[in-house]
Amino acid sequence: MARSPLTLAASVTSALPGAVVVGVAALSEGAGGRYDSAVATLHDGAKVVIRVPVDAGAENDLRSDARALGALTQGVRSVLPFHAPFVVGETSVGGRNAVVQTWSPGYRVDAAHVPSGPGVASALGTAIAAVHALPASIVRDAGLPLLTAAQVRDEAERLLDRCEATGLLPFGLLRRWSTALGSDALWRFESTVTAGGVDPASFLFEDDAEGVPRVTGLLHWGGLSVGDPAKDLRWLASAPDARTAVLDAYTDAASHAPDAALWERARLHAELEFAAWLVQGHEAGAESVVADAVGLLHALDESVRDAPPLAQDSITVDDAIAALGRVASDTAAVDTSMQTDTYDAEALGEYTADDAEPAARTSADEETAPLEWEGWADAGTSSAGATAGGDTHPSVHDVEPRDEDIDEAARNALRRWTESA
Repeated sequence: MARSPLTLAASVTSALPGAVVVGVAALSEGAGGRYDSAVATLHDGAKVVIRVPVDAGAENDLRSDARALGALTQGVRSVLPFHAPFVVGETSVGGRNAVVQTWSPGYRVDAAHVPSGPGVASALGTAIAAVHALPASIVRDAGLPLLTAAQVRDEAERLLDRCEATGLLPFGLLRRWSTALGSDALWRFESTVTAGGVDPASFLFEDDAEGVPRVTGLLHWGGLSVGDPAKDLRWLASAPDARTAVLDAYTDAASHAPDAALWERARLHAELEFAAWLVQGHEAGAESVVADAVGLLHALDESVRDAPPLAQDSITVDDAIAALGRVASDTAAVDTSMQTDTYDAEALGEYTADDAEPAARTSADEETAPLEWEGWADAGTSSAGATAGGDTHPSVHDVEPRDEDIDEAARNALRRWTESA
């Protein structure tokens, strides 16, 4: 049974001793989601989000997200052209580790609704490139995963082996994926910092004075690592109309070497999500998941039967020149001021100096993780410039699908792939 917003509000005061909650609202998520969540308004006008995981898997993901956000020092945040939440407290609720973090205004756009042309698509490409330009040291210093191109390839090969071992993988897909994994040219890329497979709904948007969308925040950081930049673009398989604009903006803003096979690997990673689903269901003994995964894999096999192979052994000099031509010769300046409607830069700078943790945190069996609240009066306050919608603003809804939504979401993604193949 989902926890009520009032129960979650009490958890905020447990995580933030001295804070007074004067208002609370449920977030726009279903009771079948992975988290019980609410947005609370404090006595000083600041807003914070409280999330309580409903199972062990969600709790692990929430811990990963908090750990990654803790790795984003003030210096790192200052070079991002958008915000990342601050974890400001933790507590234990029903034996689960709950997290309180700052709230950000903005709206979200699902992958299937990203329009073609400039605007949302271009903003997403530029924002993802900004994440990939972060120094690998932030991942290394936090003890997060660092994978070379060869290791990314090895992981994909192991997944395919496990999928094939089920005896349920269509031969056409086995051949298609084996060919791609055997193509050396496909795996010649420069590892970068990645957000671990984000999609458009992980980002917040606001429109500027001319009505042009811009990314103002990235909410999900749990997959922070060094690896294949294509993984953060695999969602493009579900947004064929926006693909060109996103890739053009990404390559214009990218600071790493040109990657002529970027889209092919992104597509491969997206297709392998179906393999991962089959493997997960098979190893868990979940017959309904296996049956649905098999059906989708056969449909995918049909849709790509006449599609060109993903292997890039035939990349030409012209292909490389074309990729290089999309990389801007002069890197555009980014706004590093952190002057936003949501955060007070000076207050956050004092609180999140590189030699300090963003918040005191405890293990799951400890009752609370206290936070010194002095100096945080304006940290989460939103101004009149925030998008209307009150405490149930879409900027704070969880996008993790409910169990009953997974099948339909996968089928919709497959339908879009089929239409674009």
